[in-house]
Amino acid sequence: MLLSMTGYGRVSHTFGDKTISVEMRSLNSKFTDIRIRLPQNYREKESDVRRIIADRVDRGKVDLAIDVNSHHGDDEYGLNEPLFRKYHQELSKLSNELGIPSGDMLQAILRLPNVVASASGTVSTEEWKALMNALNTAIDNFEKFRSAEGAAMEEDMRLRVHNILELLGQLDPREEERITRLRQRMHQNLEDYLGKDKIDENRFEQEILFYLEKIDITEEKVRLEQHCKYYLEELDKKIASKGRKLSFISQEMGREINTMGAKAYSSEIQRLVVGMKDELEKIKEQVANSV
Repeated sequence: MLLSMTGYGRVSHTFGDKTISVEMRSLNSKFTDIRIRLPQNYREKESDVRRIIADRVDRGKVDLAIDVNSHHGDDEYGLNEPLFRKYHQELSKLSNELGIPSGDMLQAILRLPNVVASASGTVSTEEWKALMNALNTAIDNFEKFRSAEGAAMEEDMRLRVHNILELLGQLDPREEERITRLRQRMHQNLEDYLGKDKIDENRFEQEILFYLEKIDITEEKVRLEQHCKYYLEELDKKIASKGRKLSFISQEMGREINTMGAKAYSSEIQRLVVGMKDELEKIKEQVANSV
């Protein structure tokens, strides 16, 4: 089971004359980065909300927004009327004394500190329970979204790994042809340079074996096949958080593919290596979005 790092979940619950709405979304991040937006009178519960999310959500830049709306139209903010009157009285007095036009005094006063104040009061036990129900349901929906996205990613990863294995299987006949062509070309070059009668065949065989050993890709093929099988085994495991391990395995796969490309000395083998690199890049893109 693979989880996507991208997720979304939303839910609205009714509590008394209020509607509690919770919305969760996440984007890619190497670490768990949680950002929370709460109504003013819920601020005392922010640490509890953060802990619940951290316990259930692995990795990703997570944004949580909680909104509470009253069915009767009263919200979490109110006008501090005594302070508003005081500001208006003092500003009007100064305006008259100094002969300064009052302008749009109403808007100016509303922007002054504490004129529009948040509603006071703490969250009741019943409202907190309602909020927790909404939050947990939103996280459930969020995880379902991640799971569905992860399933599609896993299917694509499996396809890409099998494509690499298929390309790997096509290397053997090309490698035999490569060795034959290299031997013939090197022998022909010696004939052209020294003459056929002056070639020491025993020495030539020793040198060609030394050269072919340096460009042999047998070990790389074996290791790449092992890495691919290991990758598929990790995908089969019934654990959610395995993106980091898959990322490490894909890096090792890339190391073997690059080494084969450096030792290729064959256009046909290079073509197969390029195909493997293309498949691996698509795998890495999916791994980067997995938990």
